[in-house]
Amino acid sequence: MARDLAVVYHKRMNERIPLAERMRPQNLNDVIGQTHLLNDGEILKHIVKNREPVSLILWGPPGSGKTTLARIIAKEVEAEFIELSAVTSGKKDVEKVIEHARQNWNLQLRTILFVDEIHRFNKAQQDGFLPHVESGLITLIGATTENPSFEVINPLLSRTRVLVLEPLTKDDIIAILKRALKLIKAQSRVAPAALDYIAELSGGDARVALGNLELALHAAKKVTVKEVKSVAQKRLPGYDKAGDMHYNVISAFIKSMRGSNVDATLYYLARMIQAGEDPKFIARRMVIFASEDIGLAGNGALGLAVNAFQAVERIGMPESGYVLFHVATALAKAEKSRATTDAMGRAMQLASQYSEAQVPLHLRNAPTKLMKDLGYAKDYKWEADFKHGKGFLPDELGDQKIF
Repeated sequence: MARDLAVVYHKRMNERIPLAERMRPQNLNDVIGQTHLLNDGEILKHIVKNREPVSLILWGPPGSGKTTLARIIAKEVEAEFIELSAVTSGKKDVEKVIEHARQNWNLQLRTILFVDEIHRFNKAQQDGFLPHVESGLITLIGATTENPSFEVINPLLSRTRVLVLEPLTKDDIIAILKRALKLIKAQSRVAPAALDYIAELSGGDARVALGNLELALHAAKKVTVKEVKSVAQKRLPGYDKAGDMHYNVISAFIKSMRGSNVDATLYYLARMIQAGEDPKFIARRMVIFASEDIGLAGNGALGLAVNAFQAVERIGMPESGYVLFHVATALAKAEKSRATTDAMGRAMQLASQYSEAQVPLHLRNAPTKLMKDLGYAKDYKWEADFKHGKGFLPDELGDQKIF
């Protein structure tokens, strides 16, 4: 009787653990996705095979497996795994970990410190890891959703390997969901179309997908698309207006307009608007584009773009979306010319190279008799399209061509 009660208690306690946590793989062979890091010969397989941990920065979107991989590495190399979140941890928390790592060192035990959202630590806090990583006291594994090039200090980057995790594919998510259903013996309760819809909603985030599956299973004995729609939350677009995706999408938008691809231009514009991007930011970039990439091929483009910016300022969203889509389409379809842009680059280069070149005397202003006697404005005539025999550029530049 007591044994039966213990089994029931254990089962109920296990069911209280979120499905996403119960589904966390325990070894590399169970990991779904990230094959570019897990194939034979890749760094993670090498670390596990040789049982030699390496300090890493795991860069990838939410739910792509950063924490899971860090825990597996610690388990496989038989190191103590200590986890901190840069959001809730401070200097004292790190100091406690370092002191504990020294005790492990004396016992010839390895310590892996996993810092989630390491980009949240400031420069001084990140600096604090350097001596302990260098000495081997700790193996640092940092996880970040932001570009480490901008968010992690260079000295720390030089002492770690950056591994890029990709969003899980729809097929990856479906495979994870099927494995979860098998684990909880609920395969027959979920329609294939519902699984497909859950995977679609997840945006490549396994945690979101498993959370939605769990909600749907609690809500209905038989889960269809209808039940999923009623309980599931769609993952917000992976777009941070101060983060890496912000720059990636605006870059794709500009390059699509430059390539005269209207379809791609409008797709990336829609991505930005749906993610809540500042419409004035988009309009400003179109003003720049009108001169930089269209220029002399369509002098009206600049006026159109400036008018779009003013309209966005005055109208606001969502109505100014019409203006943005209108003008983005026009700019994408317009003839392109970088003649003035290229000329600007050459002019700036020459101005820097010959920054001390003297303005020719005949081009200088001559408001006094002394200046005229010195040759200022000599032989210059106030005539339209007048070309002086000595030209217009300083002597050092000769006959340099800019445009």
